[in-house]
Amino acid sequence: MILPKPMLDAARQIARERDVSLGSLLRHALAEEIRRATRNAKTPNRADEQLLGPLRALLAVDFGAAQGWAELQARLRAKGFALREAGGGLALHAHSDGTRLCKASELGHAYGSLMRRFGAPFPGHAHRHLADRLFGPPNDTGPPAGDPDEDFDVIERDQPFLSTR
Repeated sequence: MILPKPMLDAARQIARERDVSLGSLLRHALAEEIRRATRNAKTPNRADEQLLGPLRALLAVDFGAAQGWAELQARLRAKGFALREAGGGLALHAHSDGTRLCKASELGHAYGSLMRRFGAPFPGHAHRHLADRLFGPPNDTGPPAGDPDEDFDVIERDQPFLSTR
């Protein structure tokens, strides 16, 4: 490696001050520069804000007016989009080629909120944990939601309760 003399002198001085070898200083500086150059500036899988604004505006009426999953998918498809399962939530994709554009939550429509509004999980969604938390497990034999007796259990005793008072 060939360095200009002023740069080499400055690097030697820094190495002496840090009590490391010149080679160690250069390896560390190069490793840091490689790390900076190769790391993503954005969070992985996070859509670009310049894309999100126009998508929010274009699809706001469709998300707001839809009364169920089928209607929402039909409205989105008419504009060239589709919702698909993405991990524990949903993502918006281009209908034509399937390109993932953003998460539904980035558009302001979290999966949990949509499930509550439509009263059902997204059709075929593999992750049931959120739906189970909202609606109870499938084939739940417990009391229906809203039953005033669902918050407590009746305990029957064979013997009368004995007080120590």
